[in-house]
Amino acid sequence: MRAWEKLGAVWKGWKRAVSRYDDTHNFTCDICGREVFGGERVCAPCNGALPWNNGAMCPFCGRRTGEPGACLDCKEKPLAVEKARSVFTHEGEAARLVLRFKNGGKYLFRTAAELLLPLIGREFSQADTIAFVPMTKKDEKKRGYNQSRLLAERLSEQSGLPLLNAAIKRKQTSPQKSLGRKEREKNLEGCFHITDRKGVKDKSILIIDDTLTTGATASALADAFKRAGAKTVFLLTLTSVQKKNPFGIPPEEENKQRA
Repeated sequence: MRAWEKLGAVWKGWKRAVSRYDDTHNFTCDICGREVFGGERVCAPCNGALPWNNGAMCPFCGRRTGEPGACLDCKEKPLAVEKARSVFTHEGEAARLVLRFKNGGKYLFRTAAELLLPLIGREFSQADTIAFVPMTKKDEKKRGYNQSRLLAERLSEQSGLPLLNAAIKRKQTSPQKSLGRKEREKNLEGCFHITDRKGVKDKSILIIDDTLTTGATASALADAFKRAGAKTVFLLTLTSVQKKNPFGIPPEEENKQRA
């Protein structure tokens, strides 16, 4: 073995050792930075203050609602997944956690996965496999990682459900931050391609992602899985955005269109 190969092997071994250590050791809260003594990733005060999505919610998309029952969006056009759930509503420290995770805070995948794991057994016991939302090579290189894949890989390890790597994003899409649901759907047309139809056929697939905004991305991926023969597709996210003008038009205009 050449010297540079030996150095590469040592470096990879060191990185694996550090990762294993980080998996089991934690000394500060990932929300407030306060010192912790039990290895927890979120301290008790922050845990109690987080916006847990455990009240009335839409049984389909899982967004918080004012009262039990389907939300207006799902009555008008449901997502392509059979059921979606989120741990938190997208506000306060939960929203900031997602933002940090997507913008350089790669290490936060452990904390996010720890928060997501209980919902897999509670809400998605029928899932056969875990999938992630793919990114284009250009976008992944720009960010440095795919946060959805990091979460899915970690949750696969912790839950025992196999990881399904059967989709690619073959089309570079425009930024979706300012787009409403209909615009996002158009932006994502033909975006995902299934590379392993055999691995998808007859499977109950649980898609993992960081946030449910309009649901257009998850729906586009779920549609691709279903066309490839998936039996059912579910969605689990860390946060979900409550209905805030999801169709990209002012509320007063939206009300006129619904009237």
